[in-house]
Amino acid sequence: MARGRLLVDLGPLRQSKPFRRLWGGYLVTTLGSQLTVVAIPYQVFRLTHSSLDVGLVGLAQILPVLCGSLFGGSIADAVDRRRLLIITQVSLAACSVGLALNSSTGHPALWPLYGLSALAAGVASVDNPTRNAVLANLVGRPMFASANALWQLLFQVGQVAGPAIAGLLLAQFGMASVYWIDAGTFAVSVLAVASLPALRPVGGGTRFGLRSIAEGLRYLKGRPVLQGTFVIDLNAMVLGMPRALFPAIGLTRFHGGAATVGLLYAAPGAGALVGALFTGWVVAVRKQGRAVLLAVGVWGAAIAAFGLVGWLAAALALLAVAGAADVVSAVFRGTILQLEAPESLRGRLSSIHTAVVTGGPRLGDFEAGAVAAASTPQISVVSGGLGCLVGVGIVTWLMPRFARYDASRAEDRGPPPGGVKG
Repeated sequence: MARGRLLVDLGPLRQSKPFRRLWGGYLVTTLGSQLTVVAIPYQVFRLTHSSLDVGLVGLAQILPVLCGSLFGGSIADAVDRRRLLIITQVSLAACSVGLALNSSTGHPALWPLYGLSALAAGVASVDNPTRNAVLANLVGRPMFASANALWQLLFQVGQVAGPAIAGLLLAQFGMASVYWIDAGTFAVSVLAVASLPALRPVGGGTRFGLRSIAEGLRYLKGRPVLQGTFVIDLNAMVLGMPRALFPAIGLTRFHGGAATVGLLYAAPGAGALVGALFTGWVVAVRKQGRAVLLAVGVWGAAIAAFGLVGWLAAALALLAVAGAADVVSAVFRGTILQLEAPESLRGRLSSIHTAVVTGGPRLGDFEAGAVAAASTPQISVVSGGLGCLVGVGIVTWLMPRFARYDASRAEDRGPPPGGVKG
């Protein structure tokens, strides 16, 4: 790969038709899901006027996320991953239908917002490691970094467009419309997954069960490089994730409405989208552990600064910087995982990655809401960002092998060089 490349590498989309189908289908679904990501906390805040109650939405999702992630990885290493993805997408659509029906009543109940969002989080935590395990089989090993960058680009497009559209839809058409649209988008991803070839794990897979899960967890022992990818992300998301405070900040600090709240949710995604578009350079980076630490440091500094500014435009810009740093971290963490994980354990190790990536922000929601309830939203945001920076220093000190990780020295544990054709 030429060192001068700047824009995201489209090679995996051009060379792998299965990857292209999966990428396109999930692009549509991600846009729809991001509508609901905004709608649920906004609706909870409107019903309760409490940032703590918004943070409790994330807390309610923790157990389903952990269970779904760990069991989902074991299932993904045991069955046809294509069939499993179809089941999870249909189940997620059903959760969105339930939210739409609840919001269509004259007096929506609060408990479905917690219950159905928790159920959806659990199902998504089965879907995510399965999809991550599939990605490594759809492209060859040389394209792991490019494929991860493209997947981050997909997600960030959803994070930018989804919240911005959600703010407009909530203001013009109400809650139910947002949930119905989300439910409809899953039809596209189901069709995309159904068009893929069968995707059974290499060797027929391993038997599903607690022993299989334990095998994946044991593999992490004595492997600080893999451990570091999980620890550093938990540090960033638990301490430096302020999204549970966006409704309160948008409505009270910036004196806006649903559109302002939508902009706050969209800003990190906007920065991440720009960052993902300019990820062509990542394939030339070998010191990937150092790159992750630097990116998380930028995230923490930008979040702390966001908590200090009182001008909406500056706040959105800082959230965008944080989002750009986060996408760089995500690309390298995902690539390290795929390079270091054996094919037979890829689903289970991806499930641990999913538990961290999806569980961390939800713990962060609760932490941010709890600190804000005990002090102020501003103190919660600033202290979280500064705490994230301290965490980067601790990880660098305690996990030097992760900090010095060199991708060029990684052993080949991936699928056949050409990936899946079709």
